[in-house]
Amino acid sequence: MILDEQDYADRINAYTRQDWQPLFALIPKIENTSIFGECAGGDKNEKGVALFPYCVPAPVVSQFLEIVYAIPIVIGFDWGAWDEGRKMAGDENYDFDSTDLIKKCKLITAIVRNDRFCEGALLSAFESGLILKILKSMEKEVSGNWQ
Repeated sequence: MILDEQDYADRINAYTRQDWQPLFALIPKIENTSIFGECAGGDKNEKGVALFPYCVPAPVVSQFLEIVYAIPIVIGFDWGAWDEGRKMAGDENYDFDSTDLIKKCKLITAIVRNDRFCEGALLSAFESGLILKILKSMEKEVSGNWQ
């Protein structure tokens, strides 16, 4: 499910700690995963037919995708034109604790949606540690709101 651009903030801000738990439960799994998937194809099969490259995600990446759509935290907005998100994702020293939960959800949305057009973008975000940084910051923010 994709959240409507008109009311996504209200919906996300209404989630309970229990609603977020499936996503945060992935943090230790992500920390203990060294290979988040692999890319295959790009060569020819035994009949000489060229095979398009494709990515096969690790189970934790597939679980992540299922969860972000199930909660849901994927937002319908013009993520391709969201320069702020591009800057956040491109800065390996960005402090995600300095931004709010909504922007973190928007960043996850941009990464997930971009992967549909640029296969491997999501795997790259896992491998670089970007997804883990975002999730840890989200967990810290949500936990702080419920203490």
